[in-house]
Amino acid sequence: MWNEEYDVVIIGSGFAGLAAAIEARRAGSSVIVLEKMGVPGGNSTISGGLVAAAGSPLQARENIKDSPELMLADMLAAGQDFNHRDLAAIVAERSAETLLWTINELGVKYKPELSHLGGHSVARTYNTANTSGAGIIRPMLVKCREMDIPIRLKTFLSQMIADANGGMEGVEVREDYIFPNRESGSVKCIRAKKAVILATGGFGQDKEFRAIQNPLLTEDVECTNHRGATAESLIMALKMGATPVQLSMIQLGPWASRDEEGFGVGSMFSMLAGFPYGILIDLRTGERFVNEQADRKLLVDAMLSSGRESIAIVDAMGVRHATTLEQCLKRGVVRKFDTIEELAMANQAPLLPLKATIETYNALIEKGRDDRFGKPIPKDLLPMKHPPYYAIRLISKVHHCMGGIRINTKAQVLRIDNGLPIGRFYAAGEIVGGVHGASRLGSNAIPECLVFGRIAGSNAACEPPRS
Repeated sequence: MWNEEYDVVIIGSGFAGLAAAIEARRAGSSVIVLEKMGVPGGNSTISGGLVAAAGSPLQARENIKDSPELMLADMLAAGQDFNHRDLAAIVAERSAETLLWTINELGVKYKPELSHLGGHSVARTYNTANTSGAGIIRPMLVKCREMDIPIRLKTFLSQMIADANGGMEGVEVREDYIFPNRESGSVKCIRAKKAVILATGGFGQDKEFRAIQNPLLTEDVECTNHRGATAESLIMALKMGATPVQLSMIQLGPWASRDEEGFGVGSMFSMLAGFPYGILIDLRTGERFVNEQADRKLLVDAMLSSGRESIAIVDAMGVRHATTLEQCLKRGVVRKFDTIEELAMANQAPLLPLKATIETYNALIEKGRDDRFGKPIPKDLLPMKHPPYYAIRLISKVHHCMGGIRINTKAQVLRIDNGLPIGRFYAAGEIVGGVHGASRLGSNAIPECLVFGRIAGSNAACEPPRS
């Protein structure tokens, strides 16, 4: 029946899957990584490369007081206490250690300054040198090659194979698979002598499945994910008896550009410059309507309220933090204006209310407190009065699935009937539900994937091998 066998079989080649592979191989197990797409990395590669860490070296350098407890509190606040606290706590506790692992073990390069993303109490976010998740995935792939870990592309998980006790024994796959044709390729069965780890990410591009979970997310709602972010592996895990968790909790990103498809380059402009160093206005009124540094759910809810059309505006001082500015300007995602008058005319925003909004905002910055919306006023936030001005037209796009399958703190998948672990079955990354609750904070996905990927790999390697 079995064409091949390995100690640990990993499905998915993003942050979680590669972290699991590295740790399982380091523990002495034979490992294979199976990836259905033609290139490795999935959403991890095209992500913004933002990593939150509580108690990091850059925080120490900048005298920023932070702790895992504060990071956890921020996660619970954004998640509206829907978080599975035990899982969220592990992400916070191991965030700094995992960041250092990427630097010391993988050689990942980061920019020398921190970012303060919405919903975080303090600046705690590192950004890869190339402003992309590829800045982490590529070193991980190099490490996998050094450790002789095969990564087999165009290999689709077509079935999970249970043993006599209902645990995981192996997988059926289709090799030479051509996405999205599930009948393509040739069938092969791969046995897992120790365990299978599921690290296949979310289902944001599965328009039919996501609309079942949240009927508001119709097929015309755009998505930032890569096209392979679909639900078939999640459905297979549920058939194996895994417990579904919060599948309807699907996050939209409020920072995406309506002038490009997917995640693009505009998202990072908004996150790193437009929101923290600029203002978000309603084009109909020319006025602010929300704390630009609120968590993603609060921002999206405010932007969608009453059919607002929103733009973010930042001046020449704030735009210095926009690492993708040149690409944004080249693609027409961000437009540059010499005066507020030009900006208002081009965007059909009422000029006098917009000018009044900026004057009021600048006064709040000089006072050091945003009495109206509660936006944090850090020391490097300057009044917005330095031309030229830059604007990005915004639209909310499906970005992250907080829901998934249930695991315990060992990354073991738990049964729906009795809450006990399914034998030899682990999961990590976005396929897992409960970590982030109702809304994930920006830059918390990568530490979650890496933390639980490493846990899954280490524990899978400790399973007794089958005879």
